[in-house]
Amino acid sequence: MRITLEVCVDTPEGFEAAVAGGADRIELCAALDLGGLTPSPGLMALAAKASTPVYAMIRPRAGNFVFGLGDEAAMLGDIDAVRSAGLAGVVIGANLADGRLDVALLERLMRRADGLGVTLHRAFDLVPDPVEALDVAMTLGVERILTSGLVPRAIDGVNLLKQLVDQAGTRLSIMPGSGVTPANVFELLNCTGAREVHGSCRAVLKRGDGRAVEFGFEANQSYRTSEVIVRKMRTILDGVGS
Repeated sequence: MRITLEVCVDTPEGFEAAVAGGADRIELCAALDLGGLTPSPGLMALAAKASTPVYAMIRPRAGNFVFGLGDEAAMLGDIDAVRSAGLAGVVIGANLADGRLDVALLERLMRRADGLGVTLHRAFDLVPDPVEALDVAMTLGVERILTSGLVPRAIDGVNLLKQLVDQAGTRLSIMPGSGVTPANVFELLNCTGAREVHGSCRAVLKRGDGRAVEFGFEANQSYRTSEVIVRKMRTILDGVGS
């Protein structure tokens, strides 16, 4: 069975590299250095032209996932924009102040996303009880959960990820993500039994331009999605899935 490779991108060039490298699905974002925010309408329209399925991040701001009324209004409008652009799905998540999933808000977002595919993002990694949170996610009806196993790097969360894969069964997919590279993806999948994996597949692009850095327009070091790394990941996954 083919293992699905999802690649997160935040630029037109990154999108093209991910598709050319063999990504099965794209998570479309802005500002990956902030964990991913909602992409612009222009980037959505560009991505919609490709045959590769695209799921857009629905996250109106950086920071935690405890959202107020203004955040909710923005997210509902962004889901409408995803639908209008013709993309395949959305990536959502929300927490209460104590870390539990915000079920009421997630239900409202799910209703707005009716007919679109839905991934629950790494708001899941902040929950106090992952077993309970997985039950909630299955009740909500999301297709998959993007999670590192409640630790910063997925390779360090393999024990919990395996438990979640077993608990989910066929009701939804557990998709490991965070720090996934060609160097660790084989071990990660073999230890967890996951059938999907998520990565940025980025490489260092260059040092920032001195003038742009001085004015705060650019970071000291930037990254780009690498077609070479995407292809390498795809090759490794084909070996695991064969």
